[in-house]
Amino acid sequence: MVSPVTVVKSEGPKLVPFFKATCVYFVLWLPTSSPSWFSALIKCLPIFCLWVFLLAHGINFLVAHRSACRIFAGLIFSAIGDAFLIWQEQGYFVHGLLMFAITHILYSSAFGMKPLDLKSGLVIALMSSFSYTFLYSYLSGPFTYLVAVYVALIGFMGWRAMAGVQLCNDLWTWTKLSACIGSVLFMVSDLTIALNKFCFPVPYSRVIIMATYYAAQMLIALSAVESRDEEVFKKQK
Repeated sequence: MVSPVTVVKSEGPKLVPFFKATCVYFVLWLPTSSPSWFSALIKCLPIFCLWVFLLAHGINFLVAHRSACRIFAGLIFSAIGDAFLIWQEQGYFVHGLLMFAITHILYSSAFGMKPLDLKSGLVIALMSSFSYTFLYSYLSGPFTYLVAVYVALIGFMGWRAMAGVQLCNDLWTWTKLSACIGSVLFMVSDLTIALNKFCFPVPYSRVIIMATYYAAQMLIALSAVESRDEEVFKKQK
């Protein structure tokens, strides 16, 4: 297994643009009440930097590794979803929801179905059911069904990320742990969005949503470089 120190030295510099772009977003803190293409660009900029982070490993790497390619595609749909959500009050919330639903399908496919780990699947299913049951009384119209599908998709994505960790069997890698933590943060971010939009105002909701969202996307992007690190590690031995 590649050591975390090796990972930090090899991948850390490539993430510097992402951290700078994230700082720009929080420093500018553009008002959501005045959506514009500039605010959409600032919001999407950290995700663009994650595109560059993956592309820095080479086009051939993405082509050769389907999981990395799917995560890259998921980041593309995420950026489109972010842009739609800038104009959510103008009727584009559902469009953003659809883009992120596709993102979760792509991430789930990247994480794969092995190992199955039904226990973690059961835990996620119970948590997802509880979350939707709570939200249900606040939902109406198409959102009753759309949110149900979305909760199922992000729950499935979380299950596939968590299943890969296998801490008890010592079969985990830092990238699988990264995917697991990233998926949990993504669920926290989206649950906060749902509570704030459909149920009641969540204090500091925007900070919580965006901080957990950017951290989640970074960790999931990091999980895509496992194959690359293994190749480098083998060459160094």
